[in-house]
Amino acid sequence: MRKKLLSLIFLSLTACNDSPKSLAKLPDDAVVLAFGDSLTYGTGASKLKDYPNILAELTALEVINEGVPGEISSEGLKRLPALLDEYQPKLLILIHGGNDILRKIPPEQTADNLNRMIEEAANRHIDVVMLGVPQPSLWTLTSADFYQRIAEDRNIPVDLSTLPDILGDNGLKSDMIHPNDAGYRLMAGNIFKLLQKAGAL
Repeated sequence: MRKKLLSLIFLSLTACNDSPKSLAKLPDDAVVLAFGDSLTYGTGASKLKDYPNILAELTALEVINEGVPGEISSEGLKRLPALLDEYQPKLLILIHGGNDILRKIPPEQTADNLNRMIEEAANRHIDVVMLGVPQPSLWTLTSADFYQRIAEDRNIPVDLSTLPDILGDNGLKSDMIHPNDAGYRLMAGNIFKLLQKAGAL
């Protein structure tokens, strides 16, 4: 009996982990806040070819670009609350922490700052999706481990492969750490798919 009970508990936990993260469907007049550093700002892109602009075209929604090149997560944490209050978005797209990785800021600090950003959104009933940023590697690029942990703990949709794939392909980069126009278009397209899969679109 005890063995059967343990099996049932295990199966239920596994089912919970495998269930897709879902978001509320965005109304036609929803505002989306794209928040981050140079990857959100669009460094390396031609005019209007940054991912928030392309995502706005794909979704027919207002997507506000609040990317600041060179920003670290502690600075982003200070900047975010006022923007959430100003724009009152229905969705926050969070892509942050890359400059922390480049500056070798302890990952625990970065994870804590990202968690607090997500809390700021949650306190205002704003949904969040996140993209993982890769750490430097001589071989295959992968998102830093803390992005998956945060997404699991917070139960938010996350894309861990898009930025590693783009930044691992010279044909999609404008320099070592930024996409080119084709890279940003792929980035926007994959975020669009993520939002569709999560039920936001």
